[in-house]
Amino acid sequence: MKQQVPDRAAVPRRNFLKAAAAIAAGVSAGLPVGASLAQTGTLPSGKILIAYFSRTGTTRAVVNQIRDAVGGELFELRTAHRYPAAYRATTEQAKRELDEGFRPVLTTQVADMAVYDVVFLGFPNWWGTLPTAIFSFLEQYSLAGKTVIPFCTHEGSRFGRSLDDLRSRCGNARILDGLALRGGGAERVAGESVRREISQWLRGLDLAVGAPA
Repeated sequence: MKQQVPDRAAVPRRNFLKAAAAIAAGVSAGLPVGASLAQTGTLPSGKILIAYFSRTGTTRAVVNQIRDAVGGELFELRTAHRYPAAYRATTEQAKRELDEGFRPVLTTQVADMAVYDVVFLGFPNWWGTLPTAIFSFLEQYSLAGKTVIPFCTHEGSRFGRSLDDLRSRCGNARILDGLALRGGGAERVAGESVRREISQWLRGLDLAVGAPA
């Protein structure tokens, strides 16, 4: 099985409370929408992992915007089996996998999950919930004690029941408010209106590290 070395961002970080305050301060100070936290010099001290599954690249386009804003290390979930290129064939396969409780083998691995304090978790909404690759990820790694921040792309059903499925598998993780973005392709989610939505969402997050209440 291939081990993926996360893409590292070597930038200075401070604590998460300062990062959250800086985001808010940036709004009042006229910080441009989409401006990177790296540009403010107020990145958090805890390590961030941005884990995601993306079949077509739409969710990946969102991931790249989050990485530009908060830094962190990227981890793409890849499966041993492939999905068809055709949309309808993929939906049919995804439905069978969910109905059968199938868990695909992941061909990439996080070297040391324990070092991360915050995990952004991105995925497309498939049949109202998480893709089976995300289920495999959640069953392979413990996120207990971490701050988990979900985001998804969808075609009208937003998160569906995926947040309930996420909470039931995350033990004692602290799960923050997620962001559900209408998909429509990588080009659309990279547009200015979606970039603004992502920036506003990130500004509103409570990035303080700590155990769930």
